[in-house]
Amino acid sequence: MKTQSKSAALELHCATHEPLNFTMPALACDCHTHVFGHAGQFPFAADRQYTPGDASVAELLALQKHLGLDRVVIVHPSPYGADNACTVDALRQLGNRARGVAVIDTATTDAELRDMHEAGVRGVRLNLETTGISDPRLAAEQLRWASARVAPLGWHLQMYTQLSVVVSLQAEIEALSIPLVVDHFCRASAALGVDQPGFDVLLNLVRAGKVWVKLSAPHRISNLPDCDDAKPLVQALVAANPDRMLWGSDWPHPGAKPGKPRRVDEIESFNPINDGRALNRLNEWVGDAATLHKILVSNPQVLYDF
Repeated sequence: MKTQSKSAALELHCATHEPLNFTMPALACDCHTHVFGHAGQFPFAADRQYTPGDASVAELLALQKHLGLDRVVIVHPSPYGADNACTVDALRQLGNRARGVAVIDTATTDAELRDMHEAGVRGVRLNLETTGISDPRLAAEQLRWASARVAPLGWHLQMYTQLSVVVSLQAEIEALSIPLVVDHFCRASAALGVDQPGFDVLLNLVRAGKVWVKLSAPHRISNLPDCDDAKPLVQALVAANPDRMLWGSDWPHPGAKPGKPRRVDEIESFNPINDGRALNRLNEWVGDAATLHKILVSNPQVLYDF
């Protein structure tokens, strides 16, 4: 176990990250971060939805040190499309403390998959929400195609999607032979609580061990200042199966601003989210050191092959 943080707050990307008020277990992992390199070295996809600024490996390491985290998962961000060069470069800089989740398409070769595996990639993300895929037939096709590509490598699938899509894919998910992760609470609405349509299906899939859930970025599903209405969702998911829970910060916090259209011809600022508070709040919501250890240490170690 690590000594409780006594440091001052960390200022990074216009966000203030408070120090921890609990003891962080050794080998704890942030399971959802992004790295954005210099655009001249790592060009963005022409059909991207936004243009981010730089968020470097050095800055990520500064945040990790501040929060007492020893491991990290870099999720390939959508502005790069299926060009994983920036994510793979970050993984190689970070070494054994890092794992990655890639984005692939039909042009991705088996040789590229093997190269990414060597760098530390252990899964692929299906950005169904980002690409506007909500049709059950198309979503099922994506699930089957991606599973076939990565199953030989022992990877998992990660989906960014909403509850209604998971409901429509229930039979496909139950038949999967590899792990499936949904991030950002499967976009459940915190305001609608645990009785919202589809949340019961998600809970059942979690209980059966068929789905892992990232308790990541509650600010994406809550409009309250400290995301208080997300607490019942967290506690219901943890109670359903603590062995299938993960935590991620979503640093450096890309995302649309309410009422502001996204433009690709200007750099979109990151959201000023307090990741120290996010971890302190998770500790409060979970309320049990053994369960928190599963979420931050044991579960990531299994899923990401640390």
